[in-house]
Amino acid sequence: MTKDNLPITQVEFIALCAMMFATIAFSIDAMLPALPQIAAELSPGSHNTETLIVMSFVLGMGVGTFFTGPLSDRFGRKPVLISGAVIYTLCAFIGYQSQTLEWLLAARLFQGMGAAGPRVVTLAIVRDLFSGRDMARIMSFVMMVFILVPAAAPLLGQFIIDFSSWRGIFIAFMLFSMVSVLWIGIRLPEPLPVEQRRPFSMAKLLAGLREMWGIPAVRTSILVQSLIMGSLFGLIGTVQLVYDQTYDRAAEFPYWFAGIALASGTASLLNAKLVMNWGMRFLVTVAIASKIFCASIMVVALTTLNTEMQFYAFALWQLTVFFSVGLTIGNLNAMAMEPLGHMAGTAASVMGALSTIFGVIIAAPISLAFDGTPLPLVMSIGALALVGFMLMLHMRRIEARAVTA
Repeated sequence: MTKDNLPITQVEFIALCAMMFATIAFSIDAMLPALPQIAAELSPGSHNTETLIVMSFVLGMGVGTFFTGPLSDRFGRKPVLISGAVIYTLCAFIGYQSQTLEWLLAARLFQGMGAAGPRVVTLAIVRDLFSGRDMARIMSFVMMVFILVPAAAPLLGQFIIDFSSWRGIFIAFMLFSMVSVLWIGIRLPEPLPVEQRRPFSMAKLLAGLREMWGIPAVRTSILVQSLIMGSLFGLIGTVQLVYDQTYDRAAEFPYWFAGIALASGTASLLNAKLVMNWGMRFLVTVAIASKIFCASIMVVALTTLNTEMQFYAFALWQLTVFFSVGLTIGNLNAMAMEPLGHMAGTAASVMGALSTIFGVIIAAPISLAFDGTPLPLVMSIGALALVGFMLMLHMRRIEARAVTA
């Protein structure tokens, strides 16, 4: 199957891919309003340990990501998607039944491993059918639709909590997974022909890792993605605490989060319009430079404005962090995948795994460092953006050397 004989419309294909990607956002963001209730029930008196409910899921997703791509190269895209959905649904049920924080964290860890299937295999499917700036354009539209889920997820999570408890959110996870996997199972044919499949072995996975890490542009893209993911996970893990403990606006949190997520979704639409003319690297560099500037302004706001004005400044800064994701992740993925079409599944797995695991390693101490103010969060994200900007300047030199070679 190619993009020219795709049996569904491109609109449906984008929506389908967006729903697969949205498994991740829904699994993370719907939990945010539940964190205080879970902490009160399962870990009373703890200090910020509820943020580990987010981090454990993301860590499991990163670990699972190592294997889902190579397995999809061996067995096909759809069998791996379906298997991941089964694991995800089973672990959601275990989370629903959990009576201790340890059991809940274990369920979330393995639930994240199951969610790695939709994340990685969907990216591989897009690479199976598209390449270069066409791929970046498709990914931009996917990300634009995908952003609607994190916008609605906290509101849906709060609605479920109001009418049941935090355990009801895990029922929603099971239903969401079943609907999405049935959609792709029925509507999308297997995109990877049998003759193009690659045997699975750890030796080949490690060989693929070495090949990818040996390409400077790919290596740099993974490092920049890791910094961006660390910033995003750090913000997501801390933002509910900021609204609740710093600004006493916990009841308003789902609505602010929804509005900010919807507004930031326009970044992917903007990227789709600009990337064909301006190029991927330039847009990523500008977006990261803007994060440095916005973090600097936010630090000043936190030291000069009153609490009321600080809150509005924080909400605006939160928007800029989310907005930058739409101008960076899709482009970085497309840049790194361009020379790796012969090993798309493995490449998607390795990139996703490394950027996610490194991102969690970066984000966990950021979330745990919350001291009642957003200052540690803002300064950390600004510092990460500065490192990312320097790496993008390094990537420009890599491209210049490749042109003159």
